[in-house]
Amino acid sequence: MCNDLAKHYQQILLGLGEDPEREGLRDTPMRAAKAMQYLCNGYEKSLDEIVNNALFESSSEEMVIVRDIELYSLCEHHLLPFIGKAHVAYIPTGKVLGLSKIARIVDMYARRLQIQENLTRQVAEAVQSVTGAAGVGVVIEAKHMCMMMRGVEKQNSVMTTSAMLGSFRRSGNTRQEFLQLIRNH
Repeated sequence: MCNDLAKHYQQILLGLGEDPEREGLRDTPMRAAKAMQYLCNGYEKSLDEIVNNALFESSSEEMVIVRDIELYSLCEHHLLPFIGKAHVAYIPTGKVLGLSKIARIVDMYARRLQIQENLTRQVAEAVQSVTGAAGVGVVIEAKHMCMMMRGVEKQNSVMTTSAMLGSFRRSGNTRQEFLQLIRNH
C-alpha cells in the first residue's frame, strides 16, 4: 500500500511542476506515503482492541474527567492538519475505564480523515458504549491549518465543539460542572 501511495505523491509533485528526481525530492514520495499512513493509522484500530478489557469495577458515581488530551488530525476537506485538545468526562455506573484508554480512543478517531464535529461525537459515543456511563461529555478545541494557512488565514481562531450524552445532556447542572472544571485549570 505504501508503494501505491508513493506513486500518487510522485504524481502530485509532477502536477505541481516539480521534478521528483531532484535531490531534495527523490525520497519524498515514499516519506510522504509513510507519513500519511501514520497520520491515518486510526483506520487500522478498533474500539475493542484499544480498550483491551481495561474496565474495572468501581462504586464511584462521580464525574471522571480527563482534560487536555492533545490531538492531531487531518481535515477531510483539505487534508491539512488540525491540532488541539480534548476534554472527556463520564459518570460511571459500576465500571471505570483505564485512564490511558480515553486518550487512546481520542487518538484512534483523530488519526482518521475527519471533521472536528464528527470527531467530538465519535469520542463521546465510544466512551458511552464502552462504559455504559450515565452520561458522557466531550469538548474539543482545535486550530485548523485549513483556516490558518489558506483561505481566510486567521491565525488565532480556535474551533470548539461539544457532545453531551445522557445526564450531560439532560442535566444543566452536570453539564455546567463539567464545563466549569475544564475552564478552571
